[in-house]
Amino acid sequence: MTAVSRCRGWVAQLAVLALIALGTTFALEFADPQYAAAQSSVRPPADATANVMGGTVPGMSRSSDSASEIWRAVRKGVKGTVSIPDKKAGHLVQSEGDSWRAVRNGPIATWGVIGLAGVIALLAVFFLIRGKIRVEHGMAGRTITRFTDIERIGHWLLAVSFIILAVTGLNITYGKYFLLPVLGKPAFAALAAGGKWLHSYVAFAFMAGLAMVLVLWIRENFPDKYDLIWFLKGGGMIVKGVHPPSKKFNAGQKILFWLVIWGGLGLSLTGIALLFPFQIDFPAGMEPVQQMQFATTWHAVIALVLTIVVIAHIYIGTMGMEGAFDAMGTGEVDENWAREHHSVWAKEVSKSRRGRKARAKAKAAPAE
Repeated sequence: MTAVSRCRGWVAQLAVLALIALGTTFALEFADPQYAAAQSSVRPPADATANVMGGTVPGMSRSSDSASEIWRAVRKGVKGTVSIPDKKAGHLVQSEGDSWRAVRNGPIATWGVIGLAGVIALLAVFFLIRGKIRVEHGMAGRTITRFTDIERIGHWLLAVSFIILAVTGLNITYGKYFLLPVLGKPAFAALAAGGKWLHSYVAFAFMAGLAMVLVLWIRENFPDKYDLIWFLKGGGMIVKGVHPPSKKFNAGQKILFWLVIWGGLGLSLTGIALLFPFQIDFPAGMEPVQQMQFATTWHAVIALVLTIVVIAHIYIGTMGMEGAFDAMGTGEVDENWAREHHSVWAKEVSKSRRGRKARAKAKAAPAE
């Protein structure tokens, strides 16, 4: 068989197939006119629904809502219906998350750095100008008890736990900017994971210390008539030789106390909400994810403010004032230190001490 003969055979077969297809089409055309109309026109059948409610797409009909309107609603957080237990999945796009990220990584992080660097710079300038605040009349060599053992335990439990929480919390916010380039990704990942674990568990020690301090010192931290004098005289820290009267806690320490109590309460509540996510409903009527965003935002703001305040407190209690650390180190302070910085309290302690000695002497005297 020649090549020409083979080509003729293929052409004949193709012609037969074409005739079969054409015959089938004509048969369907005359047998089912609706089918033919459906294939030859984009218009829906006569009995199809012409007016469709917005947002529904039955059959082959087009929704009256445009794609831009639908996605605009999704972008604004329209909530759909889901059959799975996690109802939060009803939000296809939770656009507040991007706003939360922008605030946390923007103003909060920026002002936090400014505040931390600013307080350190101010304290450095203050130390260069004022120097260490000395006991004007020198140490007397005699001490009086300022804090009991249980008071110091409560203070150090609160202080140490707060420092750990502050360091690990600052790493969460700023570590990727300062430590990651230095340590590298593997080391920083291990550090961040360990810090997160430590942050979660030390938080309970912080809450316990906060409760102890509140119970032990709340009675002595209400305002009194000496507080205004203390403010007017700058706490005796600006001008040498000026020693405003105060009781066990001066006005500055009272402000610190209430900042720590209320700030610590805020940290505890938002921290518990973050430790047990989606288990606590806030009274603001927010969606669950928005509640977590609210908790993380306020947790960061309160933590940064308290860290700035505590840095100043640490400075005064260590290198800023002579004899101040002994109050929490041993619980005993020099008599001259007490008279200069807490004169009203020192007089009360001396009077109480003399009363105890008199009562002890009376008991020891033989009966006539």
